[in-house]
This record gives sequence, C-alpha cells and structure tokens, in this order.
Amino acid sequence: MRQNQGNEETPFHGWRIVWAGAVISAVGSGLVVQGFSAYAVLLREEFGWSTGILALAFAVNRLETGLLGPFQGWLVDRFGPRLVLRSGALLMSLGFLLFSRVNSIWQFLLFFSLVAIGVSLGGFLTIVTTIVNWFEKSRARALAFYSAGFALGGLCTPALVWYLQRFGWRNGAIASAFVVLVVLLPLSTYFHHRPADVGQGIDGDLTSSTNPAAIQPSLFVTQVDFTTHEAIRTRAFWLISLGHATALLVVSAVLAHLALHLTEDRGMTLGQAALVIGALPILQLVGQLLGGHLGDRFDKRLLSAGAMLGHVLGLALLAHGRGLWAVFLFLPLHGIAWGLRGPLMQAIRADYFGASSFGKILGISSLIVMFGTILGPIVAGVTNDATGSYTVGFTFIALLASTGVIFFLMIRPPAPPTRVTPIR
Repeated sequence: MRQNQGNEETPFHGWRIVWAGAVISAVGSGLVVQGFSAYAVLLREEFGWSTGILALAFAVNRLETGLLGPFQGWLVDRFGPRLVLRSGALLMSLGFLLFSRVNSIWQFLLFFSLVAIGVSLGGFLTIVTTIVNWFEKSRARALAFYSAGFALGGLCTPALVWYLQRFGWRNGAIASAFVVLVVLLPLSTYFHHRPADVGQGIDGDLTSSTNPAAIQPSLFVTQVDFTTHEAIRTRAFWLISLGHATALLVVSAVLAHLALHLTEDRGMTLGQAALVIGALPILQLVGQLLGGHLGDRFDKRLLSAGAMLGHVLGLALLAHGRGLWAVFLFLPLHGIAWGLRGPLMQAIRADYFGASSFGKILGISSLIVMFGTILGPIVAGVTNDATGSYTVGFTFIALLASTGVIFFLMIRPPAPPTRVTPIR
C-alpha cells in the first residue's frame, strides 16, 4: 500500500498488472499455445498433413517469436508495454481471421505465424518485463501468479475442443479473433512500464527495496543492474539460457504432440485426450503456486534442477509406459515441474542481472531458448513419421533434457561488472 496526500491508502498497481497479465496469458495459452494440438488433430483429419509438417509449423512459429525477442525487448524498453500489447492483439486477431480461410500448407504456415507473432508481442516477454520492473522482494510470487494464467488457459482445452468439433475449426478461429480484441485491448490499459509512472515504488514501497541488509546472501539479488552487453559476457547468462532451452525441448514437444500421441498411440478419442490435456494445467497451476512460494525463499537453481528431473522422468514414462498408469504418472511429474520451473526462469534472470535492461537481456536469451522450442516438436514429429510411434523421439528428447539438470546446478551468481569511472 502507498499513502497519498490525503492519507488514504492507494492499492499497489503492480498486482493489477499481474492479474491483467494472467488473463492475457490465459487467452494466448488457451486459444493458441495449448490449443494448437487440438487444431493439429482436426487439420490432419481434413488435409492429411503428416505430423512432421504440423510439427514444422509449430517450430517455425517458435523460431519467428524467438528471433523477434531482441527487437521486442527493445520495443518494450523504448515505447513501453502498452503499445506492444495492443499491436500484438491486433496482429493475433488478424492472424486468426486469415487462419480461418486456410486451404493449403503455405497458407497455414503464413497465417498461423501471424497469430504466433501476435501472441509473442501481446504476451510473455512484454508482460514479464513489466512485472520485473514492478517487483523485487515478491518477484517470484508475482511471476508465479502471472504464469497461472497460462495454466488456466489450458483448462479451457476441453471447451475449445467441444467448440471446434461442434462448430468447426474455421468458426473457432473467427470466434478466437473476436475474443482477443474484446479481452486484450481493454486489459492493456493497466500496463505502466515502471512504478514511478504512477507515483509508486517497487513492491509498493516508497523507499528503496534494494537495501543490501534486507537481502539474504543465499538468495542472491544483484545490487548492480547489468547492461545487455555485460550480461551476455557472464557464464550465468549462458547456463540459464541453455537450461531453459533444454526444459522447452520437453514442453514444446508435449504441446505440439500430446493430443496426437494420445489419439494415435494410445487409442483415445479427441474428447478423451482433451480431458487428459485439460488435467495438465491443473497440475501446472499447483507447481506455479509452489514455485511462487518457494522461489522467494530457497535457491532457485536447485528448485530448477529438481523440476528438470520431473520433466525428464515424465516424458520417459510417456514414451515407455504402456498402460494408462504411465499417462497418469506423467501428468503430475511434467505438470508440476513445468509450473514450478516456469516463473523461476525469469526471476533468476532478474535477480542476477537487475531490471533496467531486463527486456533486452531476455530478448537475447530467447535466441538461445528458441532452439529448444524448435527442436522438440521437430524431433518428435519426424521420428514418429519414420517409426510410426513417438517412443524413439520422446526418449531422445528426454535424454537431451537431462543435461538441463547439470546446467542449473552449475549456475553461480555473476560478479558485479567492472566499470571504468570517467575522470572529470
């Protein structure tokens, strides 16, 4: 809370940004990121496209948004989040309208790419950069609450599948364009770049929240904001980026192929698969709440390494377990690990490198992280086409992802950068 001149308490605006960001994330997650697998099944049925082609489309979209990262980080730092969010909403809505007219693979690749760029501009990097600017002591908790929106969007997967089956995927795309405009444009008005823009302080405190005496050494928070150039010269930057990339090998493969795996390898109907996919965000939400609670109290490196073990074991079970029990064990292992690790990736970057150049630092990091989001779907799709099963692809991805445990354990807080003070 902050006291104004009339001695009335003013609510901390940062939490309004968090909740608005969570709703925006839910829309992007439910309609696009987690909804992609439902579209993939229906597109495969109508056009007969291979899983490799569908995986390529998912990967190309991740490539575009990854390449957009550095420019997007600059846009947010230069023009503020509100303009970037509104631009993303308009592009996403236009992309959905064009996507509803798809009749060929090149149209699918082009129009869904436009949707993906809109999701990127109007989502993760823009919102996370804003939240990092508003929070420090409660950073992990704020990022976890925001990330819960992604999980809540996934809970809508069964409803999305019902709508697509009842009214068709083309009508579903048109309805999605309308939802994006109605929800995202009004919520963008809550996004102020920094607390000073509305006369507040970080974490809602009028005094500085970076008092060294208030920071526990074991929960390192830098006292110096790194520039982008200084950050990328540290070992920590590369280890965090590589660890994040290995995690997204698993996450992206599951997002792109889980519905196809359950319907083709496990013999489920699309409706049954939707129920399984809908359960995953519930467990992800549990993990996010745990991550928010634990991330501000314990070593984020160790928590992230433990989450990576959950990713690896869950995918290995999905690949080799032959009964429904394997699917039911995969859900909590992967879902809780995903939810717990997600907000920690951004919190640890902000802890180590500060907030001033966070958008640009995260944007550069996305160039490395995107290789995980690209390779995961492609490896799973191509090996499935070659072998008729996801077993080989999922196993290989799990082995690659196991290196993420090592990356996170090797991370150490970077030493403050050495700067030459000009002689006056």
